[in-house]
Amino acid sequence: MPAPSPEPATVDCAIIGAGPAGLTAAIYLARFHLTIRLFDCGSSRAAMIPRTHNHAGYPGGIPGTELLARMHDQAREFGATCEAATVTAIERDGDDFRVRTDHSVLRARTALLATGVVNHRPAGLDNAVHDDALRRGLLRYCPICDGYEVTDRRVGVIGTGDHGMREALFLRGYTADVTLIAPDSDHALDDECRAALDAGGIRRVDGPCGDYRIDGERFVVRTAEGELSFDSVYPALGSHIRSELAIAAGARASEDGCLEVDDHQRTSIPGLFAAGDVVKGLDQISHAMGEAGVAATTIRNTLAERRPIRR
Repeated sequence: MPAPSPEPATVDCAIIGAGPAGLTAAIYLARFHLTIRLFDCGSSRAAMIPRTHNHAGYPGGIPGTELLARMHDQAREFGATCEAATVTAIERDGDDFRVRTDHSVLRARTALLATGVVNHRPAGLDNAVHDDALRRGLLRYCPICDGYEVTDRRVGVIGTGDHGMREALFLRGYTADVTLIAPDSDHALDDECRAALDAGGIRRVDGPCGDYRIDGERFVVRTAEGELSFDSVYPALGSHIRSELAIAAGARASEDGCLEVDDHQRTSIPGLFAAGDVVKGLDQISHAMGEAGVAATTIRNTLAERRPIRR
């Protein structure tokens, strides 16, 4: 008769996601002398940042990969354990959780979801062209992060509707040369959107757009009006919120998939927390790190209520 499977190891907190939010939480929780397991599937959006210039404390900026590496080193310094794995399910187990990956099961007294979002890319954009353009600043995804870098430059925005209009108008605060390009066919803009774009002097070009390429220091886009070249192009195509694990476990979320949390980053499931871009709010590194600090402190206090923490 086969021996029964051993019970999985138990930690105080499982952190799913190793971007700025997850790593900040890991640092806090490790310094609270709690046992944690950080799961990293290797797809943090912060790793795509060629160099962030608005993260405080880094004059001259810092590449996203370097920032993540430094945060990993800092978490390990205090005993945090990181596992390269994709979490496939979070399941309630009494007061605790079972966290399943593609090759293991872990029991956790609490869990923090910090899985972030994935930007929608323009359809048909070759991966090699995308990555090279991103590295060179010819393709950008965050006007709040790097709008300053396109000051007085020629900028294209791929998008339409209210979302495309708002992103184009935001960038108009940096440059007078902004073109809004419809991704598929004609623009889907109501009268209010058209009036706002006209007032801002923003050019509108119908799609479909495609045949993306890099020409010297310009990013070239084929449109219904022919090829247009830009110093930088911003896709304004929305994003996918990676909240499926929590939603499958029963956590409440908004229509677009953002997890609902209270002022202490608690989801609707006791013991399950969320921080960073997976929660509705400002998709910024500094904001994600602040939420993670709040979540980690609440996790520590929640665990202390269940069983006093002593050294």
